[in-house]
Amino acid sequence: MTAPADAAGRPADPAGPSPRPTREEPAFPNTGHVARREYGELVRSRIFHASTVTLTILAVIVALLPIAVRLLERGGTTRIAVVASSEQLGASTQNVLDQLLNSQGGARYLVVVESDAEAVIRDVDDHIFDAAVIATRQPDGKIGFTVHAGETVGDGTVQLLNVGSLSVAFFDFARQNPVNGFQIPSFDVLRQAGGGTAAAPYDPSAYASRLIVGAVFGVLIFITIVIYGMWVASGVVAEKSSRVMELLISAASPRQLVVGKALGIGLAGATQVALVLTPAILILLVEDRIATAVLGPAAGIAPSLHALSVPLVMGFAVYYVLGFALYSLIYAAAGSLVSRPEDLQIIALPLSLIAITGYLQAILALTGGITWFIRLASYVPFWSPFVMLTRLSVGRVEPMELVVSISLLFLTILATAVVAIRIYGAGVLLYGQRPGLRAYLAAARHG
Repeated sequence: MTAPADAAGRPADPAGPSPRPTREEPAFPNTGHVARREYGELVRSRIFHASTVTLTILAVIVALLPIAVRLLERGGTTRIAVVASSEQLGASTQNVLDQLLNSQGGARYLVVVESDAEAVIRDVDDHIFDAAVIATRQPDGKIGFTVHAGETVGDGTVQLLNVGSLSVAFFDFARQNPVNGFQIPSFDVLRQAGGGTAAAPYDPSAYASRLIVGAVFGVLIFITIVIYGMWVASGVVAEKSSRVMELLISAASPRQLVVGKALGIGLAGATQVALVLTPAILILLVEDRIATAVLGPAAGIAPSLHALSVPLVMGFAVYYVLGFALYSLIYAAAGSLVSRPEDLQIIALPLSLIAITGYLQAILALTGGITWFIRLASYVPFWSPFVMLTRLSVGRVEPMELVVSISLLFLTILATAVVAIRIYGAGVLLYGQRPGLRAYLAAARHG
């Protein structure tokens, strides 16, 4: 009795079909070769050189901007007119405002007393005066102030005028009550750190420095993640459009290509960040000395890097690496489903919106405090690189919160890597098809 034959007439294997051969996928050396190729091509490209020079110049300009603003302000004078219902009230208001405004450093203020309120208000509209302060005393002795601010007066000056008017009222009360005169109270501010930590004295300059550092780090990590993530997607699309991908996929596995591409472009991005920040940081370190040399000893500019600490720099490095790893995997997978560079915009906007949402929440954390929603957002993996870094900048993070945030981010990267590599492996050989939800789901399910 003869053995059964297959469709081609060959004897069938009685043991059944042979198992599908598996492909060995060690991480190295192929991943290292891909990373070196991506890194070398990117750092030698003209766009890398041009963008590095441009960003370095912008970083230096931003570092010198406080000194330039003070230098421009020093050459101008802000004219403020005071109109009062009595000569004594006008003189008191003039003296207090003059001492308060001109003790801040920077811009000069000229405070003069005028007699006609309507004429002064017209002069503010005509830019003869920058602002007018109208002081009136009611029959019961209460003092009222009305400020007419021109378009050249900022909110900071208006706040100083508000403080000055309060000071005038204090001194007037003390003058009207010589026996039980007004006593200037002490005023101490302690900022709570949360978690039962003892409150620390509030240092306005140090807190402002932390806000500046937090804003810079937030902008930097947002720009690098979005720009370099797009470079990953653009590289995949360029290789597909030139048919180079067919050669690459035969020489290396999808996992090696994805990891190598993310590693190479990530290192190129880190190189550019280091080149851009180095001169700016050197300027900020000696910012007070430059200000003293240009503006004189009364410049009043403290080093902006006062709040830059080793833990904060380490936090930036950790969240930069993990954040870029997460988004680069997503961009690589999405780029593999696009065949033409012009189709890349279809996927660029939704992915960018995710990062933009996290960045906006980080800015809210800087300006509006740490609410329950901001605290929750600092644990969401797609937003934590932005929000948690901002919370670190203002010093309101417990160690356990960091552990939870980083752990969730790391686990999300692992899960995303599995799905992204499957999509990448199936998508790099799809040509002439526009990306859609079905394509994403099918590639993630079947690989």
